[in-house]
Amino acid sequence: MSKMHLVMGGRVTNPQTLEFQDLSAVDLVGVYPDYASAEKAWRSAAQRTVDDAEMRYVIVHLHRLLEPELPSA
Repeated sequence: MSKMHLVMGGRVTNPQTLEFQDLSAVDLVGVYPDYASAEKAWRSAAQRTVDDAEMRYVIVHLHRLLEPELPSA
């Protein structure tokens, strides 16, 4: 299985958590085949909202969710 990564973000209720205010408004940036390309997309999305403390973007390791029994490496 390829190591798929999802980049997503949105407005959070508290800047120190990942509790999104409105799940219907979450920005799904995309799914990427490797961490490097996901990180590039994450940096781009996060940089656009750098002055908004309530906006948060993350990289989700989809491969870990789909096959949790496999080692990370």
